[in-house]
Amino acid sequence: MPADLLISAALVLSTLALTLVPPLSDLPLRVPVGLVMVLFLPGYALIAALFPHKDDLDGIERVALSFGLSIAVVPLIGLGLNYTPWGIRLVPVVVSLSIFTIALLAAAQARRAPLPAEERFSVPFRQSLRSVKDEMTADQTSRLDKLLTVVLVMAILSSVSALVYVIVTPKEGEKFTEFYILGPGGMAYDYPTEVASGEESIVIVGIVNHEYRPVNYTMLVEFNNRTMLETEATLDHNETWERPTGYVLEDPGPDQKLEFLLYREDNFTAPYRDLHLWVNVSPATGSRGTGGSGETLAERLRLI
Repeated sequence: MPADLLISAALVLSTLALTLVPPLSDLPLRVPVGLVMVLFLPGYALIAALFPHKDDLDGIERVALSFGLSIAVVPLIGLGLNYTPWGIRLVPVVVSLSIFTIALLAAAQARRAPLPAEERFSVPFRQSLRSVKDEMTADQTSRLDKLLTVVLVMAILSSVSALVYVIVTPKEGEKFTEFYILGPGGMAYDYPTEVASGEESIVIVGIVNHEYRPVNYTMLVEFNNRTMLETEATLDHNETWERPTGYVLEDPGPDQKLEFLLYREDNFTAPYRDLHLWVNVSPATGSRGTGGSGETLAERLRLI
């Protein structure tokens, strides 16, 4: 098998190993290898299968088409995965891209094999290295030319190293916490703002940690300045806490304030985030009063 196809297959297998094998999946190397897998290899394998002759395309055209076709093919594979039981997740995407790329590399090898050696496309790795070596050691090459060549190579290597470093160690973004209330259907509307005294209402309360560290949260639910519920949650970075919260309001009256207060790291001087609903509580109808229940207002609010 030609060297370019062997190297491509080795990169595909390396991507699989860096994704599926736990000790390797934590290495920073998986980021640059994954970028090559997503942005270059599928398109290169497709071009290699479609154009096995060395005169079909020149080198620049092959490289440009490899990037362009990869950007076109990867979303199509993701779209297909969206209609499968596996969905668009890391492992299914990597495995699908690997199967696609290996199949095209095999097709490229099958199409190149019958061709005469002088007509097959191949990447002249040895000739390129030899030409660079000859350029560096030729007697007619001036010291200035040699120096410029060394500087150019070092600049390219430095640029690639800087790119890898930026990708592997991304800068932290803005630190914040999401705190939200959804209606009983899980949407940002249809809140229970018109309720009857003694009847249960439900909202969905959510917290999302974007603080780049684990955070201890305390949420209080207050009605007419009385604490009805207190609950705690410890969330890692990017972790979500979402719970349906059922409550019963007993005091009839218009425009009463139901508050959801979020505190961080036991700092109760002021809420870190706060939300509220203005609710109209109508008098109870029928026999659904509170006289015989024996429950306090706090006892009738709960996390489901």
